[in-house]
Amino acid sequence: MTKLWSIEELAAHLGIPKQTIYQWRTKGYGPPGRRVGKYVRFVPEDVQAWVKSLPTGLV
Repeated sequence: MTKLWSIEELAAHLGIPKQTIYQWRTKGYGPPGRRVGKYVRFVPEDVQAWVKSLPTGLV
């Protein structure tokens, strides 16, 4: 099993502030997170699939 990422690790991987991750979650946007007790964790493969699903060429 792959190590699950915390919000801090996800933000570091994507190169964005962790507050953005919190905002995305309240808006129903961003990679799918999973609750593990009181924590939110992210499966790296789910994050990669989400990134690949984003439209390209938007400037």
